[in-house]
Amino acid sequence: MNLSGVVSALQARLPELGERMARRIRSDVDAYKDESLIPFESLRRSCTANAELLLDQLGRAGVRDPSPARETGRLRAEQGVPLADTLHAYRIGFELLWTDILAEARNRPEVTDAQLVSQSAEIWALFGRYAEAVAAAYRETTAELTSRRQARRSALVEALFAGVIADRTLWEAARELGLPDRGPYVVAAAAADAPGEEPLAGAEAALRQAQVPFAWRLLPDQQIGLAALPTATAESTCLSILRRAGARVGVSPCFQSLRDTPRALRFARLALAGLQGTGPGVARFDDNPLAMVVAAAPAEAAHLVEVVLRPLLDLPAAERARLLDTLEHWYAAAGSATDTARSLFVHPNTVRYRLRRVEELTGRSLSDPRAAVDIGAALLAVRRAGTSSGDLIH
Repeated sequence: MNLSGVVSALQARLPELGERMARRIRSDVDAYKDESLIPFESLRRSCTANAELLLDQLGRAGVRDPSPARETGRLRAEQGVPLADTLHAYRIGFELLWTDILAEARNRPEVTDAQLVSQSAEIWALFGRYAEAVAAAYRETTAELTSRRQARRSALVEALFAGVIADRTLWEAARELGLPDRGPYVVAAAAADAPGEEPLAGAEAALRQAQVPFAWRLLPDQQIGLAALPTATAESTCLSILRRAGARVGVSPCFQSLRDTPRALRFARLALAGLQGTGPGVARFDDNPLAMVVAAAPAEAAHLVEVVLRPLLDLPAAERARLLDTLEHWYAAAGSATDTARSLFVHPNTVRYRLRRVEELTGRSLSDPRAAVDIGAALLAVRRAGTSSGDLIH
């Protein structure tokens, strides 16, 4: 079929054809109606270029690089137009072009209806190839943009934790990360078993579903996160989600300004370091701040044990264990000998005897608040070092 006359006639009217396509698309596709998203002039140029590409290919063997089609896909991805709407618009433009081809062909006796019908499959196959080029470029651009956004987001989170963002740009970082510009916030630090592992991967979807804004950063040995707490129940929701993650997590106290993020990260890491045992769990710094401080300074804690509890630790294993257990229960019972006895299944006088024995060995009175703090801190250090079963600090 020789469509050279039809093609030449339409090529001469390309500016008018491109504008009609643009107006039709703007009228029929919702995503294209926003002038601020897709300026009409940009849409008109795109329609004209794609019409010119299709007309140029009619009647030719093979297909050249469909750069206008790829440019359309790239541009629409950058503008955030959904791919389905982009392909819908491309089809509308092609259908309008095909309608004009048929109308022009009817004015030319040399082109019969039978010829048009016989070649229609080839013309629509041409549309299909270019539509595929639009979709491929759209997906490539979307992947690239997603990668860039993730990299920038990661860099912003790192800057917040490092404290290198100026105060005047904190609100900009918060907005880009989807966080409110004022607290309360909380920081979490989760231990990773291996580099690249995401111990809180399952928590992200749950936080998003619970409408708790958050931003994460994956490090070789930890996953650290900043979460906003916009409602009164957000903190308990966040903690519940972190517990379900099945990881070892430390959580900072709440804070109000993003400029305090680095300090909150330190508190979260201290809470993680102070988490007892080896299994999963969540430790809040505010639940036991003294234990967190002990965990933060292992060398100093070891020295504290030597100064305060060494005479007790040098006892035979059975007596040592009884006195340490009694101390632990006494602190848990807020200094009540009666409650301590109940939890140990012994007589209150037995508890009082053991406490006097501790006072004699340490030279410190448990009725003295300062001495009680010293002994309590040393006990925390001993328990953290695992000495209750005989693995003593020497």
